[in-house]
Amino acid sequence: MTIQYVDVLYTAVATAENGRDGRVATDDGKLDVIVNPPIELGGTGAGTNPEQLFAAGYSACFQSALGVVARRAKTDVSGSQVTAKVGLGKTEAGGFGLTVQLEVSIPNVPADEAAALVEQAHEVCPYSAATRGNVAVTLSVV
Repeated sequence: MTIQYVDVLYTAVATAENGRDGRVATDDGKLDVIVNPPIELGGTGAGTNPEQLFAAGYSACFQSALGVVARRAKTDVSGSQVTAKVGLGKTEAGGFGLTVQLEVSIPNVPADEAAALVEQAHEVCPYSAATRGNVAVTLSVV
């Protein structure tokens, strides 16, 4: 499924300088961060890194998608949390790829209902749509 560009409601703009060992800033100045490779990849770990930024965006987006499907189902998901764990590793083709593990906590909702909401959120979330078929995404209700 491809969205049509005429359907775009918002466009975020960010510019990176010096890639993984530099700075990333948005055009509106609301995000301006130093990025450094993590220690595990031979960096200093002094700043954030693209995987952390992706995890932050994905978890926030998925949380919103969960709220959308919960409202449709008339289910209260207040107090819920989404944790995204983004892994970076080598692919069989010799490049690099990502994995994502989404851990969703929905207190006061039965496990089977929570699992159904998480599956529905995965269908609605734009990050899930963008990664589908490209990134291994694991969903779990914790």
